[in-house]
Amino acid sequence: MRIFYKTGFLLVLFVAIFFVSTSIAADLKYSITVSKFENRSNWRGQWNLGDAWGAVLTDSLNQTGKFIVLGEKDMRLEAMGEQDFAASDRAAGGGKKVVTGQMTPAQLLVKGDITHFADGTAGGGGGIGYKGVRVGGKAAKAEINVIMYIVDSSTGQVVASKKCYGDISKLGVSLGLTKDGFSGDVGGFKKTNAGKAIEKAVDVGVGFLTEQIKGIPWSGSVIMVKGNIAYINRGQREGVSNGQVFDVGESTVLRDPDTGEVLDQIMDKTGSLQVVKVKEKISLCKITQGSGIQKGMAVFLPEN
Repeated sequence: MRIFYKTGFLLVLFVAIFFVSTSIAADLKYSITVSKFENRSNWRGQWNLGDAWGAVLTDSLNQTGKFIVLGEKDMRLEAMGEQDFAASDRAAGGGKKVVTGQMTPAQLLVKGDITHFADGTAGGGGGIGYKGVRVGGKAAKAEINVIMYIVDSSTGQVVASKKCYGDISKLGVSLGLTKDGFSGDVGGFKKTNAGKAIEKAVDVGVGFLTEQIKGIPWSGSVIMVKGNIAYINRGQREGVSNGQVFDVGESTVLRDPDTGEVLDQIMDKTGSLQVVKVKEKISLCKITQGSGIQKGMAVFLPEN
């Protein structure tokens, strides 16, 4: 009887540890950016379909709290342009040094193609228009088809893809868009039939992406070692927590000698780290196992 209870206790303890470790891993965040979605549908309107999709997707990713959502490519290019301007002799610096080299790189890219879009409220219907939004008086339907790709930024490889569909049908009073209807007001846009259809398709894509990241390796790097403490470039922003355990070692990328394509990435474990202090962008970790740990080594989750 005692053996049975002991075995049962160990089983419960193992299950508890498994779910705690799984929960910790699931809380880690990936930096992600939304690339331009190409409009390959036959729809051409007075507002940009790709911009609308990108804005809703970026907003929805940010709302999940599971990602570090970076600005779209044009935003980041503008930021770099502003840094270059501030560093030039044409800008009044006031003695303040321009800081560069601190932009967060994206671990994942989301891009894709809009293959079909229809907006039955785009025109007609008898209604009235005000501030870019048209109120119609007949049945209307909006629908969209999108192929979304998740790309590993370090290899450029597509790690997953998904066909996303969204539609909305409204009887009676319906909302559509007139000229200049989409101008970055994501909240207002979502109230239109077109916005609701896009949001439904985005929800499909975000749900799929959230599931896919469980199988995408999460990693960081050692940025400094002082005595028995290793500093890593992942912190509160990435979901790292006190007490968390990581493996550390050399990362070897295997490439096809003919094409240069990345075939695999091997992590050779050198030791183990345990987080003792977490800051916004970095964490201080105690070296609990191994020696020879140094700057530049990869930090990754232990294998279950």
